[in-house]
Amino acid sequence: MFAVHLLAFHFTKLKEDQIKKVDRYLYHMRLSDDILLDVMSRFQAEMVKGLGRDTNPTATVKMLPSFVRSLPDGSEKGDFLAVDVGGSLFRAHQVKVFDDGKQSSQLDSKFYPTPKEVIQGNGAELFDYIADCLLDFMETKNLKHKKLPLGFTFSFPCKQTKLEEDIDVDVFALVNDTVGTMMTCGYDDQHCEVGLIIGTGTNACYMEEMRHIDLVEGDEGRMCINTEWGAFGDDGALDDLRTEFDRELDLGSLNPGKQLFEKMISSLYLGELVRLILLKMTKEGLLFNGKVSTALLTKGKIEMKHVSAMEKYKEGLNNTKEILTELNLFPSEEDCIAVQHVCTIVSFRSANLCAAALAAILTRLRENKKLLRMRTTVGIDGGLYRTHPQYAKRLHKVVRRLVPNCDVRFLLSVSGSGKGAALVTAVAYRLAAQRKQIDAALAPFLLSLETLKEVKNKMRTELEYGLRRETQASATVKMLPTYVCGTPDGTEKGKFLALDLGGTNFRVLLVKIRSGRRRSVQMYNKIFAIPLEIMQGTGEELFDHIVQCIADFLEYMGIKGARLPLGFTFSFPCRQASIDKGTLVGWTKGFKATDCEGEDVVDMLREAIRRRNEFDLDIVAVVNDTVGTMMTCGYEDPNCEIGLIAGTGSNVCYMEDMKNIEIVEGNEGKMCINTEWGAFGDNGCIDNIRTKYDKEVDEGSLNPGKQRYEKMTSGMYLGEIVRQILIDLTKQGLLFRGQISESLRKRGIFETKFLSQIESDRLALLQVRRILQQLGLDSTCEDSIIVKEVCGAVSKRAAQLCGAGLAAIVEKKRENRGVERLQITVGVDGTLYKLHPHFSRVLQETVKELAPQCDVTFMLSEDGSGKGAALITAVAKRLHNVGQK
Repeated sequence: MFAVHLLAFHFTKLKEDQIKKVDRYLYHMRLSDDILLDVMSRFQAEMVKGLGRDTNPTATVKMLPSFVRSLPDGSEKGDFLAVDVGGSLFRAHQVKVFDDGKQSSQLDSKFYPTPKEVIQGNGAELFDYIADCLLDFMETKNLKHKKLPLGFTFSFPCKQTKLEEDIDVDVFALVNDTVGTMMTCGYDDQHCEVGLIIGTGTNACYMEEMRHIDLVEGDEGRMCINTEWGAFGDDGALDDLRTEFDRELDLGSLNPGKQLFEKMISSLYLGELVRLILLKMTKEGLLFNGKVSTALLTKGKIEMKHVSAMEKYKEGLNNTKEILTELNLFPSEEDCIAVQHVCTIVSFRSANLCAAALAAILTRLRENKKLLRMRTTVGIDGGLYRTHPQYAKRLHKVVRRLVPNCDVRFLLSVSGSGKGAALVTAVAYRLAAQRKQIDAALAPFLLSLETLKEVKNKMRTELEYGLRRETQASATVKMLPTYVCGTPDGTEKGKFLALDLGGTNFRVLLVKIRSGRRRSVQMYNKIFAIPLEIMQGTGEELFDHIVQCIADFLEYMGIKGARLPLGFTFSFPCRQASIDKGTLVGWTKGFKATDCEGEDVVDMLREAIRRRNEFDLDIVAVVNDTVGTMMTCGYEDPNCEIGLIAGTGSNVCYMEDMKNIEIVEGNEGKMCINTEWGAFGDNGCIDNIRTKYDKEVDEGSLNPGKQRYEKMTSGMYLGEIVRQILIDLTKQGLLFRGQISESLRKRGIFETKFLSQIESDRLALLQVRRILQQLGLDSTCEDSIIVKEVCGAVSKRAAQLCGAGLAAIVEKKRENRGVERLQITVGVDGTLYKLHPHFSRVLQETVKELAPQCDVTFMLSEDGSGKGAALITAVAKRLHNVGQK
């Protein structure tokens, strides 16, 4: 027993001695975590360089766009062909992908040996051979009568990609085997967004954000990038880590100075590295008693399969002895232990370097997603990873150590180059089919120039109907006289109160206007909420609430005893008999208070003040917010004679010649007309451009059949149109995995502010996904792209329609003045115009295109409903005083 222990001790000591000897000799091949983190950082810098348009030409890591823009989502289905060219065997595959909810597929393959004369012949001969094999495969599988999509895995550079034309197939995708690996694993695990090959060659691919890929147009979504990382270090970036053995191996290779990273990692070179190390150690007398065999001098005699065999856990030493004996080296026990450890150091360094570069990719993915911790899957293939006894375990361990904030699953690919090519094709096919369906859904929102001209002409006709006495009663665009007969001239002064009612909030303002050289407007205001039960209660309750708010403000400002002139901004359609008399035509914007329609709102306000019996006010003017907007801008620019609101509601007013306003007595001067154009189309004149989504929104609104133009152009409704489209696309299986969430079923959940946020040029898709998640919509990257496109189509149409209507107004102004070319300013307000990233630009472009003889300046209004109401009151007072004098 003692002898056994002594022998075991002797062997352990012997082993330790040999390992230490090799460790000292190959010290530079043993890489610490600090060195690996440094390699990781160098690789990250190379990735950035490869993605940049200006830096890519000199980058070693080429970061090639693969034009694969999506991973499998499980809805792929159909029969596909795949062709795999990448070695001495050519493979043809038939892949059936089933949409059965289980993500199952069936692979049927046939192998064709590639003759040496074909491999070494010209391109035409190679592709003729591939075509013949594919034809044979299709005949064997009885597929010749079917026109199947084809995925083509081509694992090395080649310019010729055309197959013979007598084979009836669609070549849909040219795929790199690394991408194929990622796609195969992505079909089984939707977290997979990295592909890795570690075999004869080595490479990695991953899904990169389009906004970072300068080499490809567009910044929406993601695209798979084939890093071609084998060339990392070709510019000298790894020279401090390359040993004399790496340099010797490179000099003896077919491509000296190229693919230096691959030469430190891939199985094609590791066996040769081991041979070069053993040769030098033997020459220095450290192995085999210094006796070098002819076999050890011969390049390629030690292959990766030998290295793997020597590193096996139990039989490794026996295998080492057999292999070395075959090389005529007659090893001792000490030699076998040392050689086995050389193999371990060489293969471990390979796993370490591979882990460092992979960690750089994982870190980039995590940073792209702006996550503190990321869960992801790496699809992996290659002979070295599959067959080496320790490689996979070592790689996993080092990756997890280098990126502790990434939870990484490694998934072994099954037929990545064949099935993967078919899946790339299947995904491309799915995306093409989806594109057709999405285009069909959004096509009605694309308005041609002819259609917009037609809308402009129809709006002009409706404007005329509203101005004429005999047609005004039946006109949809009511063209309401406001009795505002002038714009500010700079002499207005005094203190004025303004009330602003036009939405869910109500404001009371004190406005101080100074004239002369110290001309200025000072405002003090307070905002009060209007609860839903008041908005939709009785008229008396609504106006009592308004007066309560006024009382609070007057007390807050300490002016309860003063009888100030007041302007009342009432942003609902009113028929005015004078500047201080306004009869409500009908509620909009969600208001439904009873006993108000057909009543004078000024009288209702006076009645409520009398009921309270605390203060008195001089109500001078009832004002529409659109008129207030025009007046505010008119105070700054006398050329402003049009006011536009593009916000919760949509409306326009403008200064019309009195001679054209048949429903008001008098022909001299001008008067501001409140068009109330939101009702344009209520007579069916624009039904040809209303979509099924517009009809659904209208039917579900508080006022079906009314305000149709407003429902296509205003902020109150655009989000709801988007929601209806999203529901339709989800039902078609094009969004949110075909699942309509509870939140998406809720009317009003998709507010228009989300359109502005989602369409922002500065907003990455990741942030779009977060907005959708806040709405309870679990979206993929592809979903986010579609949602953004839907939002863009809806808001662009709204801006174009608004522009077409405005073009009709400015053209009318030009004809009124009788000028060849009109210069005019439009005062604009409203959150849609101010906050949406593209609405204002599209609107302005549309006006320019449809009214080319008008030079229109757009001026943002500063508080048209508050300051504007005070200015209207001030102008009315000034004109009243002039009249009295």
